[in-house]
Parts: sequence; C-alpha cells; structure tokens
Amino acid sequence: MVKIGDINLGEFPLMLAPMEDVTDPPFRHVCKMFGADIMYTEFISSEGLIRDAQKSVKKLDFEEFERPVGIQIFGHDIDSMVQAAQYAERVNPDVIDINYGCPVKKVVAKGAGSGIMNNIPKMVQMTEAVVKAVKLPVTVKTRLGYDEQHKEIVDIAERLQDVGIQALTIHGRLRTTRSSIPADWTLIGEVKNNPRMHIPIFGNGDVKDPESAKYFKETYGVDGLMIARAAYGNPWIFRDIKHFLETGEILPEPSVQEKVHISTIHLERSVDWKGERKGVLEIRKHWSAYFKNIPNFKSYRIRLMEAETLEELKSILNEIRQNFS
Repeated sequence: MVKIGDINLGEFPLMLAPMEDVTDPPFRHVCKMFGADIMYTEFISSEGLIRDAQKSVKKLDFEEFERPVGIQIFGHDIDSMVQAAQYAERVNPDVIDINYGCPVKKVVAKGAGSGIMNNIPKMVQMTEAVVKAVKLPVTVKTRLGYDEQHKEIVDIAERLQDVGIQALTIHGRLRTTRSSIPADWTLIGEVKNNPRMHIPIFGNGDVKDPESAKYFKETYGVDGLMIARAAYGNPWIFRDIKHFLETGEILPEPSVQEKVHISTIHLERSVDWKGERKGVLEIRKHWSAYFKNIPNFKSYRIRLMEAETLEELKSILNEIRQNFS
C-alpha cells in the first residue's frame, strides 16, 4: 500500500500532473470520476499568493470530491515559499507540493521551478524550511537535473528525503530537454532502487496509454505514475490504465455519446466556477482533445471553438450526440 504521510493511495496510484491552465477544478473533477488517485492544483506563485493576487488565490479552490488533493507552489525566495505554504495550508488540502520542475524560461530565469536545480544547497534549504513550516505532508516534483552536465537526481532525492519530504515525483527529462525528446526513465529507476530511499517514488514523462504505463511500472519499479498531457481531453485514461494493469485488457475508446456526456459536465462546471464568459472561452482548448480522431467532425469542432454562450455550446453538443449515435 502506497502512502504519503497517513494518506492511503492504494497499491499503485495514478496521479494527475499539475498543468498550467488545464488542471483546474472542473477538469480535476472529471479526472477524479475516472479514478485519478491524487491530483494537484495548477502551480501557484508563492509571491502571488502572499500578496493575495486574485489569480493565485483562485487556484487554491478545490472540492471535497477531489480528495486527496495537493496544492503545488513555486518560487525562488525561501521566506516567500514558507509563507505561501502556510497560506495554502489554511484551506486544508491533503498535501503541499513544491514545484522544482517547471522549465518555462521566465520561471527558470528567477531561479524557480527547475531553475533551482542549478543551486542544490538552496533547493534543499528551501525544502527543509517548507517542511518545518507546515503540518501537512510535503512532496516535491522535479526533473533529472539542470542540464546534461548535472544529472544529479539520485543525490538530490536522498537530500530531499533527509530534510523530510514524504514523496518524490521525478519527470524523466532535464530542465533543457524538449518535450519532443523521449523521457529517460533510467535515473528514475536508480532513485527507486537506491536502498537509502524509503519514501514513495513516482515517475512522470511519456505515460501516454495503458501499455506505456505497464512498461514503466514493470521496468523501473516505481510506486506510481503521474500522467500529464495524455489526460488532456482524456480523463478516461486513469480507468483504462487501471483496467489494463489488472486484467491485461484494453478497453474500447469511449463512444461519442460518452465524450459528449463528460465534456458537458466539464463545461458546466467550468461555467459554474469561472462564470459564463470565461468558462466558455477557456474550455475551447479542450474541444479538439475531447473529439480527436472522429471522422467528419471538422465542422462541429469549428462551431465548438466559435460558440460564445453556454446555451449555444450545449445545443451543438446535443446535435453531436444525435448525429453520432
């Protein structure tokens, strides 16, 4: 049984990765419906949080249905990270997660996200300060290293464990590795098989379907998997992977009817949480993912992308349901 602190995640947890502008409460809700074992908020700026910036504070929202849920924070200043962790703890999540993995240039340039991997002593010091500042379990998501000359995750993992983190998720790429380059799980396996490690080690990177999930599980022995882009428009992936690991059977692709049903739930929750205008606009990024690989669908996709009201979108979805039965 895999645990983070006292939180029981089952035999082999599947986690929804934090993704900016994607893993908001409406999307997390539909992923939870299909078996995501633990999910994280979009990453939240420590500076924005302690300054009560509306966008940052809004990202703290979650519903009871999502639990266990972690709030992920990032930043370059240790004092700000401590204050942000304490701020996040007040909304009573299950976990505080520190982002040491984001490769976005403007984040890295400030020494936050994966940028801090160029200063491992500070990374360890910041982690220890956050662990001491909160009562909740603290976890970390990071990468293999800063660049090709600094693949230091085996040492980093030990040092972060020593200062009290209770789980570690490792993305199988360097700060400098493009997403088009396959993830390298070799060092993730080394961390997991290091006899000094006793906390759960989760792998992330290129978990795109049930077959790849089984391969990474069996080859590298990780305690669980974190799924990112493959969940986009595909909340069913959690159910599909679990079914395949248990039975060896690949479940059929969800029907168009099922896609309409789940995307409608996502849409309605988006509007409830963001308001109609913003909810309708921001779900546009999901339509292509929900309805990819469907023949003769282009005209509907265009209409979904151009619709401006909830009523209009629901009318189009109902038309899709009727015409693809």
